Amino acid sequence: MTRKTRSARGWFFSGTLLALMAGGVFVLTTDPRPPEQPPIKTTATTPSGPDPLGARQPAPIVAPPPGQAAPTDGILARTPESLGATPFAPSLAGTDIDGALKANANGDLIVDLQTRDFFDYFLSTVGEVSPETAIGQIEQMARNHLPEPAASQALALLDDYLAYKQAALGVMQSELDPSRAQDPAYQLTALGNALADLKALRQSTFSNAAHNAFFGLEEAYSEYTLASLSIQQRDDLSNEGKQALIDYHRDQLPEVIRRTEERLHQEVTIHRQRVEAIRTADSPGAAGQKLAELGLDAQSVKGVTDYLKQRQRFDASFETFEQALSEAHLSGLTTEDQRQHREDLLKQHFPDEQTQTWARLRLLDNR
Repeated sequence: MTRKTRSARGWFFSGTLLALMAGGVFVLTTDPRPPEQPPIKTTATTPSGPDPLGARQPAPIVAPPPGQAAPTDGILARTPESLGATPFAPSLAGTDIDGALKANANGDLIVDLQTRDFFDYFLSTVGEVSPETAIGQIEQMARNHLPEPAASQALALLDDYLAYKQAALGVMQSELDPSRAQDPAYQLTALGNALADLKALRQSTFSNAAHNAFFGLEEAYSEYTLASLSIQQRDDLSNEGKQALIDYHRDQLPEVIRRTEERLHQEVTIHRQRVEAIRTADSPGAAGQKLAELGLDAQSVKGVTDYLKQRQRFDASFETFEQALSEAHLSGLTTEDQRQHREDLLKQHFPDEQTQTWARLRLLDNR
């Protein structure tokens, strides 16, 4: 059986959410209060001995910065890659565990983005199973597969993560001024304030190292997206000027995101060029030639030109069909007879189901 993962990079979804909010879909609730329920705590125990932070464990060891691969050597222990054939939640069947909990040679927890992915993998089942069940599974994994103090460090970090997720609900449940809710500039300001509040919450909840490991990529992409949206709203810049500033901000992204963003930007640019080539070509052959120059493979070029030729034949047939329809004497017929006559003409001029469907849709558009 081919296994799959459930992982989704947080920075990608953060950027998508930004785009939706700034596009007018940003609807915040009128009650900014978070749900009134206490945070769920794990049952991590604290080793005896002086601890200036009380319940906190010794500072975890943090892996390389987000976007850089963690070295595979120096790892003393890690959690398994799979829950086996019968996971605790049916939705996890056939999946590999996203992320991992890892301990270094000194027995300390290695904190990186895989740690957050690991937590999210189990917490995503809440609703399908109880929160206590999902959290209990994380605790079992930590206790059974990590040495001390890494296991207790992982559970202490999980406590922080659960508290953060609950508090974050309140941050995002902000109230918009109804009279300005449709103003793009106001939306952008509200969005920026919400992101700043989230960042402040993260900084107050996590150590600097854990904050960067968990949210470094996400925040970098969010700030890039926010800057891009702000630039797009400026009316003192030409399109070229706007693009230059967006390119500048893209160049400031961490390498792993920058490479992806540049690839996506290049793909979008090529796509637009190809669409424009089809739109402006005076014949299917000319469109095919331009697409080939833009790097489209020969098979795809043939598919596009064949389709354009088919649409060209359809346009000619539709003109003939409309002429025949206008010359038909339908005024003395019943409504049903008129419908049947139109249907007969349509099948006469368009012998296959696809072109018949195109014709029916164009008739509706022409009403």
